[in-house]
Amino acid sequence: MAAKLSIKSVVTAKPAMRLPLIGLGTLQANDDAVQNAIIAAVEAGYRHIDTAYNYYNEKAIGKALKTLFDSGKIKREELFITSKLPRTAMRPNLVEEYINRCLTDLQLQYVDLYLIHHPVGFEPCEEATPKDAEGYVRLDLTTDHVALWKAMEAQVDAGRAKAIGVSNFTPAQVDRILKNARIPPAVNQVEFHLYFQQKEMQVWSKKTGVNLTAYSPLGSPSLVGSFISNGTIDSSKGVGPLSDPVVGRIAKTHKKTPAQVLLRHIIQLGVVAIPKSSKPERVKENLQGSPNLVAILK
Repeated sequence: MAAKLSIKSVVTAKPAMRLPLIGLGTLQANDDAVQNAIIAAVEAGYRHIDTAYNYYNEKAIGKALKTLFDSGKIKREELFITSKLPRTAMRPNLVEEYINRCLTDLQLQYVDLYLIHHPVGFEPCEEATPKDAEGYVRLDLTTDHVALWKAMEAQVDAGRAKAIGVSNFTPAQVDRILKNARIPPAVNQVEFHLYFQQKEMQVWSKKTGVNLTAYSPLGSPSLVGSFISNGTIDSSKGVGPLSDPVVGRIAKTHKKTPAQVLLRHIIQLGVVAIPKSSKPERVKENLQGSPNLVAILK
């Protein structure tokens, strides 16, 4: 039976947080494209924007948000904004500095959700991926999730983040945080799509109350195309969820696009989906498959 979802559909998390079931991902979007996409998304009904320090476009996102707020089309409290701590800042003394960088670029007083982007830290630096003379990534072997989490909790105490969470963590890694947390992680954002449904993670999520958010909910079609073109995968064996014949038949039957079918599937599992697109028409199209799933925060 299909889930009964309404225009106010959200998932709830501990501590009290109402997270819209569908959001806009902003990875790999250049400044002009991301500004246009965000304005189109909000006008279409999106209320959840997902970004990160390492996407290197938060200043552009901040400009788009300011344009929307100044126009009176939307209020800050009606949007849910997620950002993330980079791997090069995974030391307790750096968390406040980097969330402040995020807030300055986004032109916001707070983010609704702040995530530790990856469980493995890199040595602190201004580069995205620090490497040694031989080309190997310089890992930060001092990374301590529990100590880092205490610094994340301090951001909630200071009002810079309404809620905190993690991304790309294993259940065991989150369980260690849960055993030591004063404020539990609200979310674990992970790769999640038709071909990678994270069945064990879903069970763990229901048990712990740590909600799942799906990045790459369409299966990263641009990467599939790249792998096919360079011979990494055989196109006859790996087509990707968007080109899956079963998805195609379902889409045709219900007069939807394959992307709309894939997003609906994830959302009906109670998992938040954050498809990314820098094309305004595609941003709107992704919502049209499930218009009643747009969550308005009130």
